[in-house]
Amino acid sequence: MERPTPLRVVHTTDDADIVARCVAGDPIAQRRLFDREYPRVHATLYRVLGSNQAIDDVLQETFLAVFRALGQFRGDSSLTTWIDRCAVHAAYAHLRKGRGKRHLELVPESVESGAPSVERRVLAREAARRLYATLDNLDAKQRVAFALHAIDGRPLHEVAQLMDATLVATKARVWRARRYVTQRAKVDSVLAELVERADTTEREEGT
Repeated sequence: MERPTPLRVVHTTDDADIVARCVAGDPIAQRRLFDREYPRVHATLYRVLGSNQAIDDVLQETFLAVFRALGQFRGDSSLTTWIDRCAVHAAYAHLRKGRGKRHLELVPESVESGAPSVERRVLAREAARRLYATLDNLDAKQRVAFALHAIDGRPLHEVAQLMDATLVATKARVWRARRYVTQRAKVDSVLAELVERADTTEREEGT
């Protein structure tokens, strides 16, 4: 699986100003913050949950948490990181309730010039479905850590920060999840091809 590039946004807007205005109840500032952060939060949840049907509910829970707790934001991290942490916590809560069972196609619907053949696209969708079906069997923390690192492409130290975990614990969660996915791939040729492509990409990026 070719991992998507994580969305990293550098804002020129003064975060302290927009936070203050949101906390004061300014609806224009609140809408501006929502519109600014929505694409990245949606993409993160998309990759963690693998479910389009679940995303709307978890997005709503994320931004409710953001605006409810925004007055507590002290700038110890970037506002973007703080909001990402809210999204990760919402996704984790959702998975713990056992509702992350519907799977999304992680490939575009439209056929573009130079795109893979229809057969390859169908296999990619099926591989993604099988991957998320496999992840459904993991402990929620292992799944979130694996998805953030292996699918969303975030470095381990960032995953640890988003999950309020130590780096050691995060590495262990990713390793256990990866081991389980690899074991399942041994008896599933479609999943095995996806895992092999991901491993190849990771090795190339590490060189």
